Amino acid sequence: MSLMGQMMHMPLTISSLLTHASRHNGDVEIVSKRVEGDMHRTTWTEVDVRARKLAQALARLGLQAGDRVGTLAWNGYRHVEIYYGVSGSELVCHTINPRLFPQQVAWIINDAEDKVLFVDLNIFPLVDKLAAMLPTVKHVVVMTSREHMPKESAIPNLLCYEELLAAEDGNYQWPDFDENTAASLCYTSGTTGNPKGALYSHRSTVLHAYAAALPDAMNVASKDTVLPVVPMFHVNAWGLPYTAALIGCKLVLPGHHLDGASLFDLFETEKVTFSAGVPTIWLGLINHVKSNNLKFSTFKSTVIGGAACPPAMIKTLQDDFGVEVIHAWGMTEMSPLGTLSRLKAKHADLPKDAKQRILEKQGKGIYGVDMRIVDQDGKELPWDGKASGDLEVRGHWIISSYFKMDKSPLHDGWFPTGDVATIDADGYMQITDRSKDVIKSGGEWISSIDLENVAMGHPAVHEAAAIAAHHPKWDERPLLVVVKKPGAEVTAAEILAFYDGKIPKWQLPDDVAFVDEIPHTATGKIYKLKLREQFKDHKLPTA
Repeated sequence: MSLMGQMMHMPLTISSLLTHASRHNGDVEIVSKRVEGDMHRTTWTEVDVRARKLAQALARLGLQAGDRVGTLAWNGYRHVEIYYGVSGSELVCHTINPRLFPQQVAWIINDAEDKVLFVDLNIFPLVDKLAAMLPTVKHVVVMTSREHMPKESAIPNLLCYEELLAAEDGNYQWPDFDENTAASLCYTSGTTGNPKGALYSHRSTVLHAYAAALPDAMNVASKDTVLPVVPMFHVNAWGLPYTAALIGCKLVLPGHHLDGASLFDLFETEKVTFSAGVPTIWLGLINHVKSNNLKFSTFKSTVIGGAACPPAMIKTLQDDFGVEVIHAWGMTEMSPLGTLSRLKAKHADLPKDAKQRILEKQGKGIYGVDMRIVDQDGKELPWDGKASGDLEVRGHWIISSYFKMDKSPLHDGWFPTGDVATIDADGYMQITDRSKDVIKSGGEWISSIDLENVAMGHPAVHEAAAIAAHHPKWDERPLLVVVKKPGAEVTAAEILAFYDGKIPKWQLPDDVAFVDEIPHTATGKIYKLKLREQFKDHKLPTA
């Protein structure tokens, strides 16, 4: 019989993160740019008290353990209070992306069977329109004070967030329960079919928060000032509201003000040192900073993920602005962190270009995530940096099944990511494509990401996307879709000439199409499905 350790049994609960932040870093600020238009300052201690009041209010509204509570809200202190007040009281916090189509928002709320909806003031018109289609929703709470409440609404008994909290005393003890209890629910952005729910546990969330803070991951500490640009409705802002409590750092929350000028002002006035977001956000910030000849005074590092970060963007941030870029990869189904690109000790003496090539990869798996690549028969492929296969993962914060779905997505205990990748001998993974986005030309695979990365290095290109176009001989050939920088002039021939020596000749796009804008999904990724639909009848000159 095995000998058991004699340690205290304390479940890994989300409320324990907030209790720690309040007791040990209670006076550290949380600064929010509010929907109401002003700046708001609070502390971890105050957030803890208000989250407890929220838990009391939800109990008064009749919610029971396991009930789902929906949010349609931007990054702000009230949203942080909801994260903790809901999950801490054994309810499930369900963040919903307000940028999805209204019908999809309604479908997600109904699938989750949300009992209460918390909604930001400028998202409220959406809920007002959808309310009649949401049979499980018993209460709608507008996240504001009485003077800002909507004057007219089709929803009876609309509740005011600040009034709900004011009615409680905050004398509430966070309950103890099994750490495997459901804590939060996020739906995939679902570009095809209905979105699917990933139901995270308290244990998986706390472990993810620990791992994210590690030096080889996000490397954040209590001395940092963290501004998550990634929305709190996009895989829980990549876990940053939990990691920030764990380390007790200052948190700066931009609300819906995500344009370059607003972000730059916040970075400077609040002395932000660390941020995280998708590549499209950084495009806007870089353009603002460059066109106004500005510099960052405190901003030192950022995690870029959600889509492959073009090498030109990494280079610009690092060389022109001294901002370290941590290239990362993950998925909603992975809570989301999987890999982050950090150098090993053995790389210290490599030339700058060689280091750069390593950092352009999606990176190494952090403890808590294992990965492998397999061929179409499910046979594991070597880690040689050349073999390319379907990427599969397993680990402590990766789903075993989708919410309300009986059939497990796992393949021999591994989760198939839908990404195609290589892994080198040092364990660095590089995404070569989404399996559905890869261009198959005459039986050979062409990486759309490689083609996009080269195009993004051209000084006249603002954004680029590579998709497959039909070809009578080769079945598919690459078509490059380009948005030019404002005022820039460039021809298709000039862009194609820019590829010389950068890719094998047979991979060169067959055509370039110029557009005013490239469609994006609700989470800021290039919407390839829509692009393929837009160009389905495109005639390639080589055809």
